[in-house]
Amino acid sequence: MEVSKRLQAVTESQTLVMTKKARELAATGVKVINLSIGEPDFDTPEFINTAAKQAIDDGWTHYPPVAGYPELRQAISTKFKEQNNLDYAPEQIIVSGGAKHSITNVIFSIINEGDEVIIPAPYWVSYPEMVKLAGGVPVILESNIDSDYTFNIADLKNVITDKTKIVLFSSPCNPSGSVFSKAFLTEVAKTLDSHDDIIVISDEIYEHIQYGQGHVSIGSLGFLKDRVVTVNGLSKGFAMTGWRIGYLGAPTWLAKAVEKLQGQFTSGTNSIAQRAAIEAINGPLEETKKMNAVFEKRRQIIYDCLVDIEGIKPNFPSGAFYVFPDIRAYFGKSYGDHVIQSATDLCLFLLSDAHVSMVGGDSFGNPECIRISYAASEADIREAMANVKASLAKLA
Repeated sequence: MEVSKRLQAVTESQTLVMTKKARELAATGVKVINLSIGEPDFDTPEFINTAAKQAIDDGWTHYPPVAGYPELRQAISTKFKEQNNLDYAPEQIIVSGGAKHSITNVIFSIINEGDEVIIPAPYWVSYPEMVKLAGGVPVILESNIDSDYTFNIADLKNVITDKTKIVLFSSPCNPSGSVFSKAFLTEVAKTLDSHDDIIVISDEIYEHIQYGQGHVSIGSLGFLKDRVVTVNGLSKGFAMTGWRIGYLGAPTWLAKAVEKLQGQFTSGTNSIAQRAAIEAINGPLEETKKMNAVFEKRRQIIYDCLVDIEGIKPNFPSGAFYVFPDIRAYFGKSYGDHVIQSATDLCLFLLSDAHVSMVGGDSFGNPECIRISYAASEADIREAMANVKASLAKLA
């Protein structure tokens, strides 16, 4: 007996693999500093928790509508309009079990066997795997640290074919922390404007974690108003990762398709989490802003530490809580039984020797990089970087 060929073609998430390895090492009594996980190290704001407790007391414990409670869809519609200049009516909103679920729903609602999905690198590890599961073909646009991980518009034009059905990206980006400017997104929109059969999926889950510039949604630019799916959620900006609430705004026909698909796979998202989400979206952003300020301070700390390590070339991210340095200077070096031939090799060495967990850029489309999360305390960041510097000095 064996699993399906479809599943065999899918690569296991390396972010989860490294997190698992870190936990296994920690279980042996070793202090491991985990900088591989993409999760805010804050607790959910209390006013959201209170709403969830009240929802239980009020009996919101029955099956919710597949697409989400009307009050939540209205709140999201209003949020899109007021904060992002996006016009999605409540019936164009679908609430799902996280942004990952939302993106998967859209891909499975559009892609047929052999259809192509353009994905700029670096990309979140699950994007290509979602496309493969749907029978589609990921088409990767390359970029590197010298362009601040921004792909070339000419490259985008060159890879569009009659099989292209979706362009999928995140801004702020996981793993690089790069943020696409309004001018750049305008060029992307202009390029795709004449391709009426291409849908854009804009993953904006890190919208509230940005430093020094406002968030721009590509759907607000006008060019692609009826062909943009805007995906967001509460995990990052509201420290609600375990609540599993994501949502999307989409053209009406596509929103109906997603609702149909979700109705057969998961039905409606957790009722209590949805009631809490109403409070989160309608509520104040003070706690979110406080978290953002902490992340911005940590960004400077980890950047300064990385600049001080010979052989590491760090970027200075504009959003999210990751830094994505180029580490190719260590390729070909070794220490004991450790031979560094890839970014993943380097991460495994650092986990073993420095007891710091990070993720190789191989999984994100940039094999010369590693992703380091700074969703950790200042003390842990400084200790981790000191350990990493000492371990890297052993490689020759």
